[in-house]
Parts: sequence; structure tokens; C-alpha cells
Amino acid sequence: MPQREQSSWIRSPPGGRQDAGENLPITVSETMPRARDFFLLGQLPVGPHGAMTDVAGVRIGHASLRSGVLRTGVTAVLPHGRNLYRERVTAACAVLNGYGKSIGLMQLEELGTIETPILITSTLNVPRAADALISYLLTQDDTIGVAETVNPVVLECFDGYLSDARARAVGEREVSEAIRSASGGRVAEGCVGAGVGMRCQGFKSGIGTSSRLAGQTSFTVGVLAVPNFGFPGDLVIAGVPVGRELATAGQPSERGSCIFVVATDAPLASVDLRRMAWRCFLGMARTGAISGHTSGDLAVVFATDPRQERQDRAVMNALFRATVEASEEAILNALFMAETTEGRDGHVMPALPIPEVVMILRRHGVAVRGVGQGN
Repeated sequence: MPQREQSSWIRSPPGGRQDAGENLPITVSETMPRARDFFLLGQLPVGPHGAMTDVAGVRIGHASLRSGVLRTGVTAVLPHGRNLYRERVTAACAVLNGYGKSIGLMQLEELGTIETPILITSTLNVPRAADALISYLLTQDDTIGVAETVNPVVLECFDGYLSDARARAVGEREVSEAIRSASGGRVAEGCVGAGVGMRCQGFKSGIGTSSRLAGQTSFTVGVLAVPNFGFPGDLVIAGVPVGRELATAGQPSERGSCIFVVATDAPLASVDLRRMAWRCFLGMARTGAISGHTSGDLAVVFATDPRQERQDRAVMNALFRATVEASEEAILNALFMAETTEGRDGHVMPALPIPEVVMILRRHGVAVRGVGQGN
């Protein structure tokens, strides 16, 4: 890992209120740290990018809107780079708390397959994003609407505290950009795509991702999370209730959700992918979440290997552990990588104060290293 200067990641809130009519840039710095830059979580090794894209073939793309009163966007997950409608992937989903407006989960649950890119966006953008996704698929396959229908999968969290959700600003241009820009390798995190306007447990949140190599198996599990949940003061990091010691006074309580998209190269049937999906919420709980009344918490899991084989107990336990650990770390990466953001009506969500978090963790006996000291 390249050396990073400490001054590049110590972040301050913006000075003074900015005019809501101006473009308010939200930058994602290449030098901002991830959780793993400071401490290790769990027992399993991480893939080369520490990202969902460590599962071979998986691609992720974003389109972001950050102007005027807009702090929103869309993120696309492509299980592979071929024609998904013709080469569907085995999939499953789990819903912990069904306060959500996602599209496509009913057929996914019934048939156990995904046939489109998976989109994540803001709640009121869901119908527009689904329409745009259908338009995109119509250009990819001539049989859609003639011999068969198509099942777009669009997931959501609500970003209306920071963004003008009534504008419903995500449409065909943004969906097309997210899909066409999708790539493997390193994944942009923090205030990008669906994460531009998200918040979590009193702090600015965004997109987060992580991965695990599943023990003695040859399989990889990758998770992408959009955490938009929780109550100020509840945040737990590496087992330490840091939220109790951080200043979150005046920050709004939960009105959001948490979305997980999980990829694995293990050749699993839908029934076992569903079991993996439920393990995402154990990782979420490790960060202090209770899945509140208005928190739409769900997970979608897919396998890139078309074979469907039952695995033995040891393999499944390794996959479960990988899912829990990667889900927890993906949430923390979304917090660590996010910037202080001012949105509509002067609403400000502060970034997680990383220097304070580091000091708290050290006081509680967590082995914390300096940025740039490697994995």
C-alpha cells in the first residue's frame, strides 16, 4: 500500500454556510483511508482489492449528482460483462425489515435468478431508474417485450435529508453512465453514486465495499453496502462503542435503510445463497444497528459460477463467516471514506472524525496502526 500523509485524510466541516444554488463539489480523495488502514476486522484474509470486485468478473459503476440541492446518484453492479439477460446468474435475497420500495425482488425470490444489472439509488428515483434499466435492456436483447418480459432489480435508500428527493433526478442518462462505466478492480467508495446523500449513525456515509477469502476453500465473497441507518451514539467499531464518545448532538435519528449486494464465486444454489444473505445483517449488527422501524434492510446475493452444488458444513461456515466480516467492514469503509457534506436547506452531515475514532480505539485496547503501514 502506498504511503499516505496524515494531513490528507484529516477532514474539517465546511466553513460557513454555502448558497444552496451553487454547485457544491463533494470530492472522494485517492488518499482517504479505509478501515483496514488502521485495524483488522475478523479472522479471514481479504482479497487483493478488498472489494466486491475481487470476485472475478464483477463490475461496479457509479453516476453522481452534486449540484444545487441535489446530493444523489445511482450505483450499478454487473455480475459479469456479458449479456445478463441471456446468461442469468443464480441469486437470492433476504429482507430483515421490509420498510422499502425496491423493485424486482418478488421474481428474484421465486425463480432464484438475476437477469439485469443491479441498481441502487434513492427511494423516489426507483421507478425512474427501473424504467431506464428496461430501456437499456431493450437495446441489448431483441426478444424482450416480444417473446419474454424482463425483471429489473432496483434497490434503494432514502437520501432526502441532504438531497431534494422530490426532484427525482436520476434518469436514463445517469443509469446509462453507471452501467457503461462499470469496471473491475478498485471501487470508488464514500460520497459517490448511490452514496452521495447517505448518512449513518450520526455521520456522513456512502458506498462501502470489502471482500474475504473464505478460509481453506478456494472461494471469494465480496460485499457492497450502502449504509443509511442508525441512531447517533450507537456506532460500534471493532467491538468498541465509539458512538458514545463522539459528538453527535443534534444529528437526526434513523430514517433510512441498509442495502447489501453480495457476490461469490462459490457454485451455490439459491437456497444457500439466501442463507448467506441473512448473514449480512450479523455484520450490520456488529456496527451497532438495531434495524429500526423505518429502516429497509435487505441483501441480494448472487453467484458467478453457473453450477449449483451443495457444499459441506465447513465450506458453508467459511462462506457465512466471510459474509459477516465483509459486511461489517463494507459499512465501516462507507463511513471512513465519506466527506462532510452540506445539502439542501443547509443540512450538514459531518464526516466521521477519524483521529478521534483512532484515539478511542487505542484507549480500548484495539491494535491501531498508522496509515500506510500495510495490511
